[in-house]
Amino acid sequence: MRTNSSITKELIGVYQAGSQHMVGDGFPVRNMIPGAGVDEQLSPFLLLDYLGPEQFTPTNRQLGVGEHPHRGFETVTIMYHGKVAHRDSTGSGGVIGPGDVQWMTAASGIVHEELHEKDFAKEGGLLEGIQLWVNLPKAVKMSPPRYQTLVSDDIPAVDLGDGAGELRVIAGEFRGVQGPAKTFSPVHLYDLRLKAGHQTELSLPEGFNSSLFVLHGQVVVNGSQPIQEVEIALLGQRGERVSIEAKQDATLLILSGDPIVEPIARYGPFVMNTRDEIIQAVQDYQKGKMGHLA
Repeated sequence: MRTNSSITKELIGVYQAGSQHMVGDGFPVRNMIPGAGVDEQLSPFLLLDYLGPEQFTPTNRQLGVGEHPHRGFETVTIMYHGKVAHRDSTGSGGVIGPGDVQWMTAASGIVHEELHEKDFAKEGGLLEGIQLWVNLPKAVKMSPPRYQTLVSDDIPAVDLGDGAGELRVIAGEFRGVQGPAKTFSPVHLYDLRLKAGHQTELSLPEGFNSSLFVLHGQVVVNGSQPIQEVEIALLGQRGERVSIEAKQDATLLILSGDPIVEPIARYGPFVMNTRDEIIQAVQDYQKGKMGHLA
């Protein structure tokens, strides 16, 4: 009898960006979740915006997104090129650059801004990144906010061997290596670099929602159809094995998480369980209960 670890996950579908738009005046994004045709199939992941890659000219003004609120979920920003500065109403903040990750838990409510870092804005350059929204279970949606800066040096990289490339473990575990991100529900988040002509195999948990987003290059998943640049592949919950072969040098983000099977009510920057909770979130923000930036 085959165990689940020997069963290959089914490739359910391959999707392209659902829309392309500006977030604020500094972040041109292509929306993959939910706009690519996948939504609740990827719980707990609510949103995936691919930022750039975009070349910015020098300016004395910090472009980006000014003060705005969030409640009920987490934002995860992964930088590949350029630098972004963040500050929020809890007093947390910092700058993330290539290889760094910012994991902000809005939870009961937070107000923050995301701008091009001052020196990056003045010098100009290439900006590329990903922002994820990760849902929170109802039991912790109103917990205190928190902020995690995961600098590149603190994110462990696993050598895939034979010159195939490497996999950085941002959250969860891979081949016994644990990622530094603290999460409220089980999540595996990997930054994978795979060289052309090489293949690697992942084990993603049975019952989890899993997907592969290709930033650069071309890969073939489980020996089936090729996945091109800026496409996201949705995998089935059954089984654990996933085989990835790079036809070109490839950069991928691997997402796998335990589904949160609870009602979702969402409005702009708020994700709760009921409409009444959304109304309360709007009122709390308007009354200043989520704080403001100095």
